[in-house]
Amino acid sequence: MSAGVAGAQALETRLAGDDTAIVPYLTGGYPSSSTFSDALLALSPVSIAVEIGIPFSDPMADGATIQESSRVALENGATLRSVIDVIEGLGPLDSDLIVMSYLNPLLAYGYGSLLPRLAGVGVSALVVPDLPLEESDELASVSREHGIGLVQLVSPVTNPERLEALGNASQGFTYAVTMTGTTGGRLGAGPEVTAYLDRVRMASRPPVLAGFGVRTAEQVRALAPHCDGVIVGSALVEIMASGGDPVAFVAELRP
Repeated sequence: MSAGVAGAQALETRLAGDDTAIVPYLTGGYPSSSTFSDALLALSPVSIAVEIGIPFSDPMADGATIQESSRVALENGATLRSVIDVIEGLGPLDSDLIVMSYLNPLLAYGYGSLLPRLAGVGVSALVVPDLPLEESDELASVSREHGIGLVQLVSPVTNPERLEALGNASQGFTYAVTMTGTTGGRLGAGPEVTAYLDRVRMASRPPVLAGFGVRTAEQVRALAPHCDGVIVGSALVEIMASGGDPVAFVAELRP
């Protein structure tokens, strides 16, 4: 077994623990390279994992907040390569890293060069929103060689047969999108959402993280019995934009 596969499996073990994981999301290079690196250093010791979004010019799954953070980061020169450079410069971190990127930057870099480098900086899982399961074999194979789990995304409109296929194929965790549309909306954590998360959990081999619209401790408390953790994206990016304390914000969300 390669060290990389062990890394993805270790992430699954940590996410399946008793505590609800709060996984913060940072846009790479936003609002500046130094602020991003400071936030990553601060969040890593208090998080099981940190998700890092690679800035992209056409982030179709992202709402206005993360789109704007991508625009600013790109204008400041952030790229997939530069974000990895920053992470490498920080040395070993206390948390697992999850990278979220659209497919084009990964293809442009080249899987054979990129995946070992990601593994080297502690990336345990990779989220690619525009890569369907049917076209993911090549990336999944190379990722697996380096211990990086290729995460599958499901949504409330995913039918049961496909939900099972995605839940079985996912590695690291299954990403349960809590609403249709893009990130940044207002999540209502009512019975429909919790019942959906229960279905995802039953169909998923790895742990389940819920994302899109999580902003408050009340929402986390409502979701916690139905998933293994939550990803906090747009709300945290807004905190970063206003110069707030990302660690304090994440602490406030813990149930």
